[in-house]
Amino acid sequence: MKKFIAFTVISAFLVGCGGSSDKGELVGVKGRKWHPEKPYGMTLVPGGSFIMGKSDDDLANVQDAPTKTVTVRSFYMDETEITNSEYREFVEWVKDSTMRVRLAILADEVGGGGATGGDGKKSGKGGSIGDFAFNDADPAKMTPYDKYMYENYYSVGTDDDPYAGRKLNRKVKLITDTSKYPDEYYTEVMDSMYIPVAEAYNGLRTVDVSKLKFRYSWMDIQAAAKAKVGKRKDFIKTEQVKVYPDTTVWIKDFAYSYNEPMHNDYLWHQAYGEYPVVGVNWKQAKAFCAWRTLKKNTWIKSKKKGRDLVNSFRLPTEAEWEYSARGGLESGAYPWGGPYTKNDRGCFLANFKPNRGDYAADQALYTVEAKSFEPNGYNLYNMAGNVAEWTDSSYDAAAYEYVSTMNPTVGDSKNMRKVVRGGSWKDVAYFLQVSTRDFEYADTARSYIGFRTVQDYMGTDITGTPGR
Repeated sequence: MKKFIAFTVISAFLVGCGGSSDKGELVGVKGRKWHPEKPYGMTLVPGGSFIMGKSDDDLANVQDAPTKTVTVRSFYMDETEITNSEYREFVEWVKDSTMRVRLAILADEVGGGGATGGDGKKSGKGGSIGDFAFNDADPAKMTPYDKYMYENYYSVGTDDDPYAGRKLNRKVKLITDTSKYPDEYYTEVMDSMYIPVAEAYNGLRTVDVSKLKFRYSWMDIQAAAKAKVGKRKDFIKTEQVKVYPDTTVWIKDFAYSYNEPMHNDYLWHQAYGEYPVVGVNWKQAKAFCAWRTLKKNTWIKSKKKGRDLVNSFRLPTEAEWEYSARGGLESGAYPWGGPYTKNDRGCFLANFKPNRGDYAADQALYTVEAKSFEPNGYNLYNMAGNVAEWTDSSYDAAAYEYVSTMNPTVGDSKNMRKVVRGGSWKDVAYFLQVSTRDFEYADTARSYIGFRTVQDYMGTDITGTPGR
C-alpha cells in the first residue's frame, strides 16, 4: 500500500510538471484575487499614528493616561453601537438553535418519536418530532465525507458535548402555535424551554432565558506563542455564555429610583429597537462577536463556495477605540474637537448629564437612538456619551508606561478589569473625553455600558497618518 501511495505521488508530480505553463519558473501559488469587502454598517478607519493619552489637564488627577505616540493598523468599525434590534437577532438565533438541538436529541432518543412511531413514516397529524431530527440521522442520505465524519467523530461527540458536530435541520420551521404541536414529544421539548407555570403571571409565560447559551471555541494565540511546549489543543478554549442581557440593571444601578418601564420594555419593545443594547457584560459582547463571525462565514460557505472566509469580528483594543474616537483630529478633547460640549447654536453635541441632577438638558433622559448627533471624522456616531463601550483590553493604570507603540493593548486574561470608554448618558463631561480611561469587571453588566465591534482590514496600503 505504501509503495502504491509513493508511486501515485511521484506520478502526480511528474504529470503536474509536464502540464504546467510556468516553464519551470517559480511563480508562486495562483490564488483568487482578494477584494476587500466593507461589512454592512461599518466604516473603514485608516490606520496611522496618534498621540494617545491626556492632551489637556487631568482634572480628576487619575494620572493613568500619560501621552504616548502609538500606531494602529487599519480596521473596520461599527458606525453605531450595537443596537437592541441587532442583539435580539443574536438572542433569537440562540433560542432557535437551542430548541432545535433539544428536539433533535429527543428525536434521536425515541427513534423518530411521536406520530411516526419510530418507523420514519408520518402520521396523519402533519408531522412529528422526527421532522427535527439531526440531518445525519439517515446514513443513506450522507455524502462519503459526512458519513466518515459521523462514524469517526460526530457519533461519539466530545467529553463535554456528546452531540458535538451533529448538523441541525434548519429547513423545517419551528411550530410556535400550541394548537399545532405535532406530538407529545414536541410538546415536551417546547414546554421545557419556558418558565414553569407556577412562575408565570397575568397569563404570560415567557421563555426561560437561563437556557439560552451560546457555545464557541477560540484559540489563545498569545499563550501559544509564548509557550515553549504544548500541543495545539492545549490552547483551544471553549466558552459557554448565557446570552440574554441582564434587564434588571435598570433597577440595580439606581437605588431609590423608578426605572421599571426601562426594565420591562427597553430590550424587547420595538420603540427601542434602534437604541444601543445595555445589560451586556464583556463576556457576552465577546460571544456576540464570535456569533457574528459564524453568521457571516456560514452564509459564505453555503452561498459563495470557493470564496475566502472573513476574518473575525472582535471588540476594539483600547488604542483602536481612542484612535477612532478622535476621528482624525490631533489632540482634541472630544470626538468633535472641543473644548466645549455645545455647538455655536447652544445645542449639546452628545448625550450625557450636563448639570447636577439634570439628565434631560440634552433632550434625553436615558439613551438615544444609536445614530444620533453628528458623527465624527470617521463617520462614527456617539463615540462620546449615550453608552460607554467595552474594549478588548484589560485595565492597568500603568499600562501606557509599558505597552508597545505598535497596536498597543493589555491582553491579560487573568485581569478581570476591562477598559470601557466614551462615557454614557448618566456621566459628566469628563468621562466623554476621548482620552479618559475607565473600567468595569468582565462579568458585570450595566445600564450604561454597551459595545461596538471591529474587523481587521486585510491589507496594509491604507493609512490615515497625514503627510507620511
